[in-house]
Amino acid sequence: MSAVPAPTRAPHLWWVATVCGMASFIDAAAIVSSGIALVIYQQTIGLTDGQLGALSAALTLSIAIGAISGGRLGDRFGRRAVFLVTMVMVIIGAMLLVLAGGFASLMVGTILLGLGSGADLPVSLATISEAATDANRGKLLGFSQILWTGGILSSTAISAIVGGMGRLGGQLLFAQVGVAALLVLLARLTIPESASWSAAHSERKAGARTVRAERTGLKDLLGDRLYLMPFLALLGFYTLTNLGANTGGQFGTLIAVNAVGISVQLNSTIGLVLFPLGFVWALLFMRIVDTPRRMTWFVIGAVALAVSYLLPVVLGFSLPVWIAMQVINGFGGAFAFEAMMKVWSQESFPTLMRSSAQGTVIAVARVVAAGAATVTPVLSHTPRVLYLCIFAVASIGLLIGYLGFRKGRANLFDVEAKDLAEAQVELMAQGHRRDAPASARLP
Repeated sequence: MSAVPAPTRAPHLWWVATVCGMASFIDAAAIVSSGIALVIYQQTIGLTDGQLGALSAALTLSIAIGAISGGRLGDRFGRRAVFLVTMVMVIIGAMLLVLAGGFASLMVGTILLGLGSGADLPVSLATISEAATDANRGKLLGFSQILWTGGILSSTAISAIVGGMGRLGGQLLFAQVGVAALLVLLARLTIPESASWSAAHSERKAGARTVRAERTGLKDLLGDRLYLMPFLALLGFYTLTNLGANTGGQFGTLIAVNAVGISVQLNSTIGLVLFPLGFVWALLFMRIVDTPRRMTWFVIGAVALAVSYLLPVVLGFSLPVWIAMQVINGFGGAFAFEAMMKVWSQESFPTLMRSSAQGTVIAVARVVAAGAATVTPVLSHTPRVLYLCIFAVASIGLLIGYLGFRKGRANLFDVEAKDLAEAQVELMAQGHRRDAPASARLP
């Protein structure tokens, strides 16, 4: 993969955050649109239950494979070349899904859509973090969560309009993903290669002994405790907390209808009404993530997230409890779930390891969630048992996140250009400080 020539003028940070953060929008829109459109296609072009399940599994698996491969390719060949190619893959995949007339073409389109959107996430987030400063990195990464919520809202709103149009409705849902990807591709032509990646790549070619030039591959990730411990903490934290989120996303409607006793329409209406709260929580996260209050809010969010899963276990499945659970869950997740994972992932690894590590974390979480989804429909017949299990698993994940990041960790952006020996001393000295952004910790 050869490097794509980049513009010489550095774009505004918020432009980079918006254009690259659209990876989260496309990821969410692809998953939600696919879930709705394939059901429509089942009714209009004759997909069997087995084919529908195979397509859903293919999307999840492709996103996971894309996250691992895209992260590694982004570290090796540069952020820009990869995030342009991924958008082309999403465009082609969405086009095939719009034009598909049978299972084979749907499968090819689904795989391309999943590979492209999965590979784009870690590379785009690395681009944002490497363009940012210590004073605004968390805020800019947190903005991607607003775009992620926007992807869900966009697909949900479009489905409410076109859901009754038959095959055309499914085509329009996939088309919006393709159009978004095309616009993002054009916008990304204005984004230059990451300066951090360029410096690390040049130093590595020159044989420099800096952190960013020497620490690059899986061997370094797994062989150095400095990187292994946050990597394992991120794996445990995100994989386990993602199980609850994935259950709500895939089976929330099923549980609402069968356990709560409300209609699909009412449950969808509740979700749409509560959507603005998601934007409010995301904005609040952006305000606190670059301050010393970050871990305090993580603890508050972790307690709220765990309690939300326990509410229906203790109080039963009724409409008021269901609504309360959604509100509390959204609040807790804003401070103790994916947005926090994105920030910790960017801060914990040097440049030529950064997107590989986060891509692996995302991939493992998606594969485990896909495996858990195979038994969730059975557990949904005993919803209190299901949510008790989710409470236990999520609580373990939240505890892992707290234990892994409760102590101050030097932000590797501040030391990765230094000599290995000098950086190691500084990192060890920083390891006992309380959690705070690097700008508040380093002299």
